[in-house]
Amino acid sequence: MQKLIITVAPTGSVPKKKNTPHVPITPEEIIETGIRCEAAGASIIHVHVRNLADESPSTDYGLFESVTNGLKSETNLIIQISTGGRAGMAYKDRRERLKLKPEMASLTTGSVNFPNQVYANSPELIRNLARDMQANGIKPEIEIFDVSMINNALTLVEEGLVTPPLHFDFVMGLKGAIPATIENLVHLAQSIPADSTWSIAGIGAAQLPMNTHAILMGGHSRVGLEDCIYYRRGELANNERLVKRIVNLSRELGREIASPDEAREILKLS
Repeated sequence: MQKLIITVAPTGSVPKKKNTPHVPITPEEIIETGIRCEAAGASIIHVHVRNLADESPSTDYGLFESVTNGLKSETNLIIQISTGGRAGMAYKDRRERLKLKPEMASLTTGSVNFPNQVYANSPELIRNLARDMQANGIKPEIEIFDVSMINNALTLVEEGLVTPPLHFDFVMGLKGAIPATIENLVHLAQSIPADSTWSIAGIGAAQLPMNTHAILMGGHSRVGLEDCIYYRRGELANNERLVKRIVNLSRELGREIASPDEAREILKLS
């Protein structure tokens, strides 16, 4: 079985300092979190940025540039920039950050209902973002919120916009998306091409149990305050503690942890 790749999603678009003092908001805080999470065992960092005035999600290119340059300077982490739409749905807002040429970027291959908004990803926008990633040598992490999005991703392969082997991230347990059950996870894992890799992002209380299943099934893990701000009920977490828990659990289950360079090899990053 491959070594376990751990992705940390430290910031996201939702939690603010009023929810947890541990969420990193400024570029400096995100970079410092990346340093600590790499030391704890993470190989990939999933990057969102925030407007500094009110902590709202941001599309600001300068903020993405500051975080990317700082992480490149201070860590060996694989930088995975989010092209998610909570900060702005427009294509122009979501594509500009790809000019930074991170090794990876998220690509959601369909639309889904979030608890308080529709996360709209039209076929045209998906194709355009896939084309931009291809032009910049960026490997997409294909974000899957329901089964139909897998077929949409395979259509991109047929159209020559995404090159196998593919890497998927199954987002499970979000209200409006696929429920976080072992039956659904098995179905998702069996629905992707055999040469693909996959990770799981369990939302809220689903983070730990779904990552445990991923470890045992040969998938990979995503943790972080973007997905859950608690370590256990009533106890706030920080990002590096969530990483350390998965490291310890994986080793107890007999699976070693991939370094960033080993993750690059597993994911076939150039």
